Amino acid sequence: MSDSSVLTAESREKVGTRSSRALRSEGRIPATLQAEAGNAHVDFSINEREFLASRRHHVHLYDIELAGDKHTAVVRELQWDTFGDSIIHIEFRRVTRGVEIESEVEIQTIGQADGVVNLLVSHLTVSSLPSMIPDKLEITVTGLEEGSILKASEIVLPEGVTLVGDADADIATVFGTRVALVEEEAEEEVEGEDTEPESEDDAGK
Repeated sequence: MSDSSVLTAESREKVGTRSSRALRSEGRIPATLQAEAGNAHVDFSINEREFLASRRHHVHLYDIELAGDKHTAVVRELQWDTFGDSIIHIEFRRVTRGVEIESEVEIQTIGQADGVVNLLVSHLTVSSLPSMIPDKLEITVTGLEEGSILKASEIVLPEGVTLVGDADADIATVFGTRVALVEEEAEEEVEGEDTEPESEDDAGK
């Protein structure tokens, strides 16, 4: 993971749907830097290719160069188009290097449980330096049986990352068994075959 990435930004004199659409047609993404104590809300745009390249390198911390100033920030929210193919807007949050922040990170399961894993929450809040925010939190479910309950404390956190909140909170459960699921799918297939509608030729016999 790279420590940070520099994004060269351009101020946005106009905001709104028409202006945003024009920027995207030029290969730029409309963005904002959220307001906070002592700092005003800022509208700008960044190069789409430059930003996507940083994401491929798992960068979370950005130095946004805008009108002679540099703002250190992390992504607070990404807005995607209807099909989830393109980023249409980014909201950044100012941070300070060397100071831990809280962020929500997606949970992903690894392996195959002996049943269906039901994630009760999709994200967990963690605390870390901005440059050490993990891309995801992984939890192994291999071999877990029906009735198993996974706690937040069972997620192995990367070095420098700590859990915020109740470590005993339930984050996932396992229900059903793999054998039962296979049998149920087989029964549904058989029932589907038995209820196929008659063809016109069969109906006329």
